[in-house]
Order: sequence, then structure tokens, then C-alpha cells
Amino acid sequence: MDPHPAQVPSSGPLAGVRILDLSRILSGPFATMIFADLGADVIKLENPRTGDDTREWAPPYQGDQSAYFLSVNRNKQGIAVDLKSERGREIALRLADRADVVVENFRPGTAGRLGLGYDDLSARNPRLIYASISGFGQTGPYAAEPGYDAIAQALGGLMSVTGEADGAPVRVGNSAADLGASMWAAIGILAALHARHTTGRGEWIDISLLDGQIASLTYLAGGYFASGEVPRRYGSAHPSIVPYQALRTADGHLMVAVGNDTLWQRFAPLIGLPELVDDPRFAGNPQRVANRSELIPLIEAALAARNSAAWAEELARVGIPAGAINSVGAALEHPQVRAREMVLSTEHPTAGTLRMTGSPIKLSRYTATVRRPPPTLGEHTDEVLSELGYSDAEIAALRDEGIVR
Repeated sequence: MDPHPAQVPSSGPLAGVRILDLSRILSGPFATMIFADLGADVIKLENPRTGDDTREWAPPYQGDQSAYFLSVNRNKQGIAVDLKSERGREIALRLADRADVVVENFRPGTAGRLGLGYDDLSARNPRLIYASISGFGQTGPYAAEPGYDAIAQALGGLMSVTGEADGAPVRVGNSAADLGASMWAAIGILAALHARHTTGRGEWIDISLLDGQIASLTYLAGGYFASGEVPRRYGSAHPSIVPYQALRTADGHLMVAVGNDTLWQRFAPLIGLPELVDDPRFAGNPQRVANRSELIPLIEAALAARNSAAWAEELARVGIPAGAINSVGAALEHPQVRAREMVLSTEHPTAGTLRMTGSPIKLSRYTATVRRPPPTLGEHTDEVLSELGYSDAEIAALRDEGIVR
């Protein structure tokens, strides 16, 4: 492999922002990929023996690469450095000296024990923005506990309102706590970058998976504060809007969102139930919520006359939101998803043609593209160390000793 490959040009609103990514798994890597997609230069540092944990989270594989790892690490340079060695830590320190942002998601205290905590790095680079993502945050009685997405969903109340009313609590199908923390971290970093223009100094951003879950409770928490009633599970339904759920049709289910009384006044006649519009049990949304157990069977009996596709077309014609409950595969092939460039592809050196989800951030002057496929383990180590001033002989010696890969 050429130790000095051609540079991949960067553009976009964050071009020139340099990020050292010490994170692994999902919460940190997804946050840094958001920045990489917007043009930032991201260097992902991994353990030279095992790499990011998700390199082994398989099957499925694509080629010899974990599909999980490939999904959240595009547009990054990848280096492999042993942070438990003194010379490996020196590499990380030199990278942090040149960085605008460091992102880590070790258990609180781990980065500090390695000499790579906020105090260590900001003393050398006062402009550095340092983002820590952890299960419970850097303070509080649970700070030292290991944090995982499922635990944050459980403790944060999300699982208690997910699942059928008469069923067990259910974890959300994706890693909602991890992904939420990623986005909160990205927002915090952007705020700190903006503030640095005025202050000239960086910040330590403390992001917790549990905090993010509590913040996401929004109207559920608001309802509890207002009424004292503990929110419960409604399956696909909404606690405060009716009908707003998956409804049975002749051939399956259709998600329907009748979000106000105007839509209700169109919906009931269209499905053959005009008498319900003026029925005092269902005339307004508060009445429909109070009487949902009576209303939903009436609606589903009417919807049984036609299949989901026919109902979706008919409802869309009069402006009532409705949609099929797609599988992941069907969702990725949806024409609107394709039109919005939410499926991207690139060529990977070992995985071949690689498809991945695109960026939802649509800017009028910039379109996120795949400048780099997700890196193989240590793919850019020589390139990055050369930029730091290491000679070819020094790099070879570090590799021979297992400090880099």
C-alpha cells in the first residue's frame, strides 16, 4: 500500500475542522460521521489488535468487514495505535494538539488514567473542544457504571411506553439512546465551536445516554407532570391523539395519523362512517381519546373492506397522512428515500460495492457525499504519522513493536 496516498479533497461547511475520534461502537462514531459528512477531517484511532469493537459485531459481513462497522465510519481516516503504550499515547497527544475536537466514549475516568482526559489535553491545546459520551455522565452516583443503550432505554422510561398495552416492555428496534446521544453530542460540539469564536477557548461537553433519554420524554414527561398519571404502553398508538396508530385492513395493517379534527371530519366519511363525525363520543380529539376502545373497533371493521394499498391511496388523495408499514428493505427502496439520496454507495477496498444510509442534513449549497469508504484497520496510519513528522524508519519501528498497525 502506498504510504503517502493522494489526499481526498474536503468541502462543505465544516471543511478544515479537525476531529480526533477516540470513540468506538455507535454513539461516538455516529457523531463523528455527522461531522465527516459535513466536510470535517476526522481521524479515527483504534486499538491495533482488535480495532473498534464493532469490527467483530457480525455476521452479517460484507466481504471481510462487519456491516455494523461499515454503517457508521465513512469519510474518516483510520489509524491503529496502542494507547496503553507511552509512545502510542504520544501519538494521540500530538494529534490532539492539532485537533479542534476530540470525541471519546470511554467509561468516565478511563481517558484521564491514560493521560488523555480533558484536563490533560486542554492544558496543551486550550482551544480544544472535548466531547465525552457515556452511559450516565461524568457526575452523579451512577457515573462510574458501564452504560449501554438498552440500559438507558430501560432506566430512562422509554421501554415502559414501548410495546403492546397487555405485553411486556420492549426495547426500541434500533439503538435509540446511543443515536440520540450522538446527535446531542454533535449539537454540543457545534455550539462550542461557535462559542470559541468569541472566547478563544474550548469546552468539555458531557453527554449522557440517560440524560438524552430523559430529554426525549418531552410530552410524556409533560403529561406526567401535569396529571400525575404514569404514561403506559399503547402499542403503535399515540397517548393523546386518536386515531393515530396502525389499523387492521383487509390484508394487513396501515399506519394512519388523524392529527386534528379537520382530518377526522374527512376521514370518517371516507371510510364509510359519516355518522361518527357528529357522534358526541368522537366529535373532538379529547372525546376520541377518552373513547378509543369503542372507536378503534368501528374503524377497523370499516377498513376491512379494502387492502392497505387501496386505503393509503384513497386517504392520500384527500390529504390524510397514511402509510404502509415497510420492512427495512422496503423502506430503503422507497422512491422518496431514493429521490432524497438517502442511500449512498461507494467502493471499499475489501468489501466491494458498499451501500449505506445517507445524510439527512440537506443544505442548499452542499450535498454530503462519500469521500472515503470506512477505513480498514490502520489503513491511514502511515499517512497520518508522516503528517505528524514521523519518518518512515520511525513508523516502521513503531509497527515492528506493535505500537501501531
